[in-house]
Parts: sequence; C-alpha cells; structure tokens
Amino acid sequence: MTSSSRSGAFRAFVGAHRDAVEAALDELLPASELAPQRLHEAMRYAMFPGGKRLRPMLTLIGAAATGGQTEDALRPAAALECLHTYSLVHDDLPCMDDDDLRRGRATCHKVYGEPLALLAGDALLTLAFAGCAAGGGEAVAALASAAGSVGMVGGQVEDLAAEGSLKGGGSGSLEESPEASMAKLEWIHDHKTGALITAALVVGAHAAAGPGGVPADVLEILSKYGDTVGRAFQIADDCLDVTGSPEELGKNPGADVALGKLTWPALLGLEQSQAAARGLAEQASALAVELAAAVAAWRTVAPTCLDEMVLLLQDVAFYAVERRT
Repeated sequence: MTSSSRSGAFRAFVGAHRDAVEAALDELLPASELAPQRLHEAMRYAMFPGGKRLRPMLTLIGAAATGGQTEDALRPAAALECLHTYSLVHDDLPCMDDDDLRRGRATCHKVYGEPLALLAGDALLTLAFAGCAAGGGEAVAALASAAGSVGMVGGQVEDLAAEGSLKGGGSGSLEESPEASMAKLEWIHDHKTGALITAALVVGAHAAAGPGGVPADVLEILSKYGDTVGRAFQIADDCLDVTGSPEELGKNPGADVALGKLTWPALLGLEQSQAAARGLAEQASALAVELAAAVAAWRTVAPTCLDEMVLLLQDVAFYAVERRT
C-alpha cells in the first residue's frame, strides 16, 4: 500500500466503534455530581469532547488484529484514553509547556486553576489502571511500563531537558553533533509518544487473548508495528507544529520552535522529515502482513478477516503521517 492508495479502513473502524468508546469512557469516569464535584467536573472537561481517540482505537485494533473481540478490550481502551488525557493535562501546565489551548478550547488549568488541573490529571492516571485491570495483569504491566519512568514519563523528562537546544535556529546552535542530537530525538519520541501507542495495541491484544495469553512472536511483531507507527506519528506531529493551523490542530502551533525543542524538521528540514515518516509507514505496512501470518499460525481466523486487518493496520500507518490534526 502507498499513501495514494489508502483504503479508508481506519476511518470506517473509528466510525463503527466511536460511540462504544465514548460510552465506555462515560461509564469509567465518575459522574460530575459525585463528590468532590469540582474535581470530577475537571476530569470530564479534559475528557469530553474528545480528540482523535487514537489510543483507544488502537487498543480495539490490537484486540481485533490478533483474532480477538473488540468488546473484550473496551474498558482497557477507555483506560488508555484516560492515561493519554492525563498526560495532556499535565503537559499543558505552566511548569511544562504552558499552553492555553487544547482540543480547540481553553486548557484544563485555564478553566479550573493549576492545582485542580494537576489533581485531575493525577486522578485520570489512577483511573486508567483501574480500567486496564479488566484486561488482566499482563495488560496492566504493559501499560505501567509504557507510562512510567522507562516510558512516557522518561521521555517527557528528556524532552524538557532538551528544551533550548535549538534556540536561535539551525543546526549550528546544537550543543551536540547532529548524529548525537538525532539519537537523542529518536529516544525522546520513542518514549514520550511511541511507548503509549505500542502499549495500546499490546493491551488490546492481552485483553482479548483468552486462555494461554498472546504468543511471544505475535507480541514481538505487534510491538514492532506499534514502535514504527509511534515514531512516524511523532514525526508527523513535529511537522504539523510547523505547517498546521490552530483550527486544524486544536492547539497553538509553533510551540516547539518557541521552546527551542529538538524536532525532526529542526534537524532535517520539513521535506526530509515528511519523507522519513512515509518510509516508516511503509515499514509498518510490511509488518502488518507479518503479523497476520503469525496470528494465523496461532489461532483460527478466517482468511478474509486477516486480510481486512492487514488493510486496517496499513491504513492506520498512513493515517499517522497524512493526518492534519
């Protein structure tokens, strides 16, 4: 599959499952009338209306792509969105990126104040593990690893530490060699963004695996696919920060440049970065075929279903690099 032959499978999948994901989120989050009301209002403000819901959709795709039922992964899917949303609430805080726009409206701390926004993020993070528990211990362990110091939080730490690396613009302002800066950037992106994207797929697979769990070879290929899509997704994010508008992104573009962050366009230029993202999408597309073969060797799945899941996984990979939001 090439970027000019996208199947539309991901759009159709989102359309078929969006309402179920929203219902699962509504059920998982405490009612706004429940004490402490202000905290629960802030949690729901951050969550609804939602953004792309990419991570919960990937959780359902992880279940379906490994021959399971999406219904078995709905509550863990909601958990992934809780964890992702907590990270956005904290990322927007004045002590982090200090943003005032998220998902097209004022950020949580602009509406509820910094202390309550911080606590709302804490509560969403904790709630995520309660929801993920429906997928079993392996799912919880996968999410914990991806979200913690060796995953997303570790990536955030290094991202903050790298701020200012490119102030003044151009590779001449780098404190390290271009090679060392690129290695650092890839590490940051793979942990800050990629880890949770991979975890969404893996959590879904665990949640719908049934007795005996997921074979190691299936998990390995699924994880490689997630890692590849995750890096492509973040490269596209870096590019959108340069080319996108507030209306498209739901947040203010140009923040990376203002903070002097390490980004792909800053190191390689916009066109080369976009080409790198497309190349990763091609790699992920090949991994989708490899995954289908491994799943077919593990459990009985109709060939037509496997073909459909290959098309879906390939479409997700190209969506990651072609999206405008």
